Amino acid sequence: MNLSDPFRKAAEAVERARAVVITAGAGMGVDSGLPDFRGDHGFWKAYPIYQRLGINFVAAANPVHFQRDPSFGWGFYGHRTNLYRETVPHGGFGLLLEWIDRFGFEYFVVTSNVDGQFQKAGFPEDRILEVHGSIHHLQCITPCCSAIWGNAEEVPVDSETMRAIHIPRCIHCGDVARPNILMFGDYSWLSDRTRQQEHLFDEFLADSRALPMAVIEMGAGTAIPTIRSLGEQIGDSYGATVVRINPREPTITSPHISLPCGAVQGLEGIEASFSAGS
Repeated sequence: MNLSDPFRKAAEAVERARAVVITAGAGMGVDSGLPDFRGDHGFWKAYPIYQRLGINFVAAANPVHFQRDPSFGWGFYGHRTNLYRETVPHGGFGLLLEWIDRFGFEYFVVTSNVDGQFQKAGFPEDRILEVHGSIHHLQCITPCCSAIWGNAEEVPVDSETMRAIHIPRCIHCGDVARPNILMFGDYSWLSDRTRQQEHLFDEFLADSRALPMAVIEMGAGTAIPTIRSLGEQIGDSYGATVVRINPREPTITSPHISLPCGAVQGLEGIEASFSAGS
């Protein structure tokens, strides 16, 4: 597939912008080697034991496990915590930071990912909105209070049973702690940290309203369309051009731009298409 023309159009949209919203869904991490949970088979490929147990991603990512069987709940989230800590962000993160510096963009990151890869790559905390929370922060399962604290826990997991050997505890009441992540069927998630991030993002949008804007969207699918919908809303409300980078679900209406490829290929293709001297 010849992507030279879409890459060129995307590069022109980025070059015209003075403010950029960088948005990312689960596909952003695939180029870093993180598992693709798309569909039950993708999840079971990453976690074969759950297929044997007849549990899909929705069932595994449920806060009820921390109440009924904390070792099982922390087996899944402890494994993911360890995986994300070990993962090195791919080169696309670095390219985005280079563009921010080169073009002097005002910018903000919005992601549905809970892996903390943007922070790990060097993006500052006050420029990131994690709409589903972060695995690197904890809260009480009850919750006994509104406290959210950093996850410094070491949680070894038995890979044969996917059960945690250590159960993190609330630093205030001693009950089971859980990740500060919005899970499926979740009524105990504390949203204060994410609400503070949303406030900063709203301020960014208000301050950038008069600036030419682009949205660079990567790996955001339709199963949970939060990120895709946000980009399209910004396109409508702020006259922003949306560059959608997605190998499976790249469709977006004109004048927005579709790049049917992965995050690294898309960002490298844009980089190679910038005007000479930019």
